[in-house]
Amino acid sequence: MTRKMLIDRTVKSLKKLPESKLIEVQDYIDFLLYRAKEKELNREIIQMASQSKSFRFLEEEEELYADSDVKELYA
Repeated sequence: MTRKMLIDRTVKSLKKLPESKLIEVQDYIDFLLYRAKEKELNREIIQMASQSKSFRFLEEEEELYADSDVKELYA
């Protein structure tokens, strides 16, 4: 089913709903749009943080602990 066909079908269904149900549908659409925007913002923040030079000093820091320091392994 194409995007246009899906939109047309949805509009036809929406026209059959009473106003109270339309409000619920609009609230759900708002929620979905908000969630999509939030995910996109999170991706952008992660990308910015990964490109940041703020923690580059850690790449040069020596390892403080080795595998031999582990006393007990949990599985």
